[in-house]
Amino acid sequence: MRRGRPGVPPRGTVERTLTSVGTGGDAGRPDDDERAERHGTALRAPEVERREASRLWHITLSVSGAEAPLKEVRRSLEQLAHDHPFLLTSRYANDHAEIRYWEEARDLHDAAAVALRLWGEHRSTAKLPPWEIVGLEVIDRETYHQRIAEGYGPPPASPVGVHPF
Repeated sequence: MRRGRPGVPPRGTVERTLTSVGTGGDAGRPDDDERAERHGTALRAPEVERREASRLWHITLSVSGAEAPLKEVRRSLEQLAHDHPFLLTSRYANDHAEIRYWEEARDLHDAAAVALRLWGEHRSTAKLPPWEIVGLEVIDRETYHQRIAEGYGPPPASPVGVHPF
C-alpha cells in the first residue's frame, strides 16, 4: 500500500490509498466511507457530535447605565423580544435590566460569546439604551433544573415577557 490523498487513485494504479480516520469510538471504517461515496449516501454523524450540537444553556444577561425613560426601556426590550423570540423574560428599571433566555450552542464558550454580543448587536435595531453589560451567567440545562429542584436557583422564567423589577 502507498500513502496518498483520499479519493480516486491516480490513473493506472491499482493500489489502495490510505486515508486519515478519527480515533476512538467515532472512527468509521474506510470501507464505509468508500461505500457511502460510491452510492451517494451520507454517513450518520457520530452520536457524540449530535449531542454537543444540541446542548442548551440558560443565559442571564445583566446590563446597566445612565437612566432612561421607563417607557423607552420597555419598548426596546419588547422589540428585542419580538426580533428574537427565544428571549424568555426581561426585567427592567430605568437604569438596569436583566434578560433571561435559552441558547443552543456547542459549549459554554460559544454560548457566552453569543450572549456577550446580544446587547451590542441589537442596540440600534431595537433602540436599546446605551448601557453596558455588567453581568453574565451561563449554566447548562442540567444545572439550571438542579438549582430549581433544590430551591436555590432563580425562579423559572414565569411569567414570560417584559416586566418591571
